[in-house]
Amino acid sequence: MKLLIIQIAGLGFDFARENGLTEIAGVELQALDTVFPALTCTAQATLRTALPPSKHGMIANGFMDSILRKPLFWEQSSALVAGERIWSEFRNKGGSVAMTFFQQSLGEDVDQIISPAPVHKHNGGMIMGCSSKPESLYAGLQQHTGGPFKLHRYWGPLASTASSQWIAKATEGLLKSADAPELVFTYLPCLDYDLQRYGTSHPKCVKIFKELQRELLQLFDAARDNGYDVVAFGDYAITDVSGGAVLPNLALKKAELFKIRRLKKMLYPDMHQSRAFAVVDHQVAMVTCFDKSAIDKTREIMQSLEGVDTVMDSTAQREMQVEHPRSGDLLLTAKPGFWFAYPWWNSAAEAPDYAAHVDIHNKPGYDPCELFFGSNPFRTSQDTSRIKGTHGRTGPGYETALFSTIPIKAKSLLELAIKLKKTLI
Repeated sequence: MKLLIIQIAGLGFDFARENGLTEIAGVELQALDTVFPALTCTAQATLRTALPPSKHGMIANGFMDSILRKPLFWEQSSALVAGERIWSEFRNKGGSVAMTFFQQSLGEDVDQIISPAPVHKHNGGMIMGCSSKPESLYAGLQQHTGGPFKLHRYWGPLASTASSQWIAKATEGLLKSADAPELVFTYLPCLDYDLQRYGTSHPKCVKIFKELQRELLQLFDAARDNGYDVVAFGDYAITDVSGGAVLPNLALKKAELFKIRRLKKMLYPDMHQSRAFAVVDHQVAMVTCFDKSAIDKTREIMQSLEGVDTVMDSTAQREMQVEHPRSGDLLLTAKPGFWFAYPWWNSAAEAPDYAAHVDIHNKPGYDPCELFFGSNPFRTSQDTSRIKGTHGRTGPGYETALFSTIPIKAKSLLELAIKLKKTLI
C-alpha cells in the first residue's frame, strides 16, 4: 500500500469543528484522544512505535539528564525513542519509508529523511540547512519548492505559515518523485504559532486556519493523484490561557532547593549544588530531585503553587503510563488556563543571557516567549503574559482531529498507531 501520514500541530477537534472544518476532500472529521502528555515529541514517538510514553521514553520535548545534571531539549537522535517502529515489518518486506520534519528522526532506519539541522556559528548567528538522507534529497526538493527551507519561519518571532507551505510543497514533491516511498510521514506546524501567541478566538488564527485547509487540500490532492491513502491527525489541542504562567523553579529557589550562580548580575543555574529542578514543557513539568530526601518538601512546595493541578509520584505516573527515568521524581500538570514557565529570576536584569534569544537547545525548559520580539528587536520577549494558548492536558475537551481515507476507526492516538501497524503488515 501507499500511505501519507500528516501530523498537524495544534489541530483540536473542537477548534476544527467550531471553525467549520467537518471534512477535508470528502473525508469526514473524527475525534481522537491524544496521548498524555499532549506534546509534539510524545505524540510522534507514540505514532512511530504504537507504545505509551512509559515504553518509548519520550515523556516530553525535553528531559533532565541526571548524570550530566543538564536539561536537554529538542535533541534529534532517533535512538532517544525506544521500541520497534510500526513500519519495521513493512520495510523488511521491501517497503520504503520517508520522514519529513519529524523530531528524533536523525539516524532513523528509513529510506529518506528531511529535518532542519542548522549550524550555529561561533561569532553568533547560524548557517541555515537541513539534514538530508540521501544527501541529494534536499537539493532535489528545493527545485520543487523554489528554494531552501527558512528556519526562522519555522520557529521564533518570525515563525509563520511559510514553513508549512514549504513542507507541504516538499511533501508533494516526494509523492510525485520517481523514487517516491510507499510510506511518508510529514508535519504541518502553521497553527502552532498564532494559537500560542493569540489564543483560539483571535482573527489571525482564523486566517491561519484557512491556510492550513489549503495545505491539507494540496496534500490530499497530491496523494490521490499519486495513489496514496491519507491519515491526517492533530497531535494536541491548544486551549486558551486565562490564568497565566506558573514558575516552579522560582519557588524552588526561594526554598533553597534550587541553587544559582551569579555572573555579572545574571542568575545561572547551579545544578550540581541544587537539590531539585523542574524541566517545564507547556502544561507539564518534570521535577527531578537530585537529593531524594527532598522529594516530600518539593512535593509540598509544588502543591502549594497556584495553577498546579496534579503532582504525580511514581505510582500515579505508572497509572498514567508515563513512569520512566525521564519523567522525574514528580510530574506536574497545570490547571486549565495555566502553563509552566522555566524562569527563576525576579527581574529581566537577572535573567541569563539566553533568556532573551531563540535558544531552544540551551534553555532548560520550553519557552513560548521566543515567538515574540522584545522591546529590543534583536532580542526575544521575556513577558510570559503575552502567551495566550497552551497544551499538554488530555481528556474531555482536549480531543484532536482525525481524517482518514482508509476505513480506520480509533478512539486514541495509541490505538491509531496500533491499527496502522497492523495495516502496514
